[in-house]
Amino acid sequence: METWDVVVVGGGPAGAATALAARRHGASVLVLDRSDFPRDKVCGDGIAPEALDVLAVLGVDVDALTDGYPAVPRLRLTSPSGRTVERTMHRPAVVVPRAVLDGRVLDAALAAGAAFRRHTVKRVTPGPDGVDVDGVLRAGVLVGADGAESVVRRALGIGPNRPDRLAIAIRGYAPAGEEGVQVITTTDQRWPAYAWSFPIGDGRANVGYGELVSGGATRAGLLEGLHRLLPGVEPTGLRAHRLPLSTGRPRLPDGRVLLAGDAQSLINPMTGEGIFYAVLSGALAGAAAAQGAGAGRAFRSALRARLGVHLAHSSTASWVSRWPRVMDAAFRAAGDDQRVFDDVVALGLADGRLTARTLAAAARRLS
Repeated sequence: METWDVVVVGGGPAGAATALAARRHGASVLVLDRSDFPRDKVCGDGIAPEALDVLAVLGVDVDALTDGYPAVPRLRLTSPSGRTVERTMHRPAVVVPRAVLDGRVLDAALAAGAAFRRHTVKRVTPGPDGVDVDGVLRAGVLVGADGAESVVRRALGIGPNRPDRLAIAIRGYAPAGEEGVQVITTTDQRWPAYAWSFPIGDGRANVGYGELVSGGATRAGLLEGLHRLLPGVEPTGLRAHRLPLSTGRPRLPDGRVLLAGDAQSLINPMTGEGIFYAVLSGALAGAAAAQGAGAGRAFRSALRARLGVHLAHSSTASWVSRWPRVMDAAFRAAGDDQRVFDDVVALGLADGRLTARTLAAAARRLS
């Protein structure tokens, strides 16, 4: 049977980051994916600068990764009551279609010495000395980075997120209304729900709308929400996808099988952002794989140290945001203070926390 130190299921950002990190620890790495690359992946395409920081540490040339896609320096937020705040972000984001981004990150992993094979994984069987994959491969450590419908997660006996911890979104591409500004618009209808428009820089924008599955979401309802919040937008290539939110993330078991990115329900519950979580969890998983049978414990510990406080704070913020009035107060505070704006952005798009400054500012505007 063919043997590898690390087998990664899924070649997206989480899987490629895993491969990059494992290669930096000298492991032999095979990446499996059911698709060849490049390929499209339903997503908002926005990349926070913190995600690029993680990839840079892994040796990725981030200038080459984002080549052809200009920085987007500003963010416009609209609260449930219709209040709008627009400011320059502390560091600009970039919007790169996943049909481009994923192939470039995977290419970086292959250049670092990882191998790639098109293969649809059907069966994963952990054992004391390794993990059997479909009876043809054996991995010292297996990392499931295979997305929201993860086969590896099911093999571990971990069920899907509950409907109230699972979102669904529809995404397409439309002519950009304004370059240089990312737009996120929330609404008190079917709350919590929001629409986005992220300019790519080639005259198009990635546009979409999402809400919780527990609200009874349908394709017709998603389209209605998209057109209500982004009037006049006529997107093409509309596709829907599920977002397992971090409020429903499972406790990972010990052993040789790890989960990264969407497969571990690492999606920000405030914004639906997942690329930062994907590359960070992948980097941590790849490093933990060096521990062999102790990889699960090492990965859990590393993830807790790096993201534990943030995940607790984002979960709290998600719970509090059930009341649109609280969101309105936070948006007003962000409009009045650049530092609060930066705190809100970091909490929703990276690894920020609920700071005392932001809590106090929002509380004052609730009174």
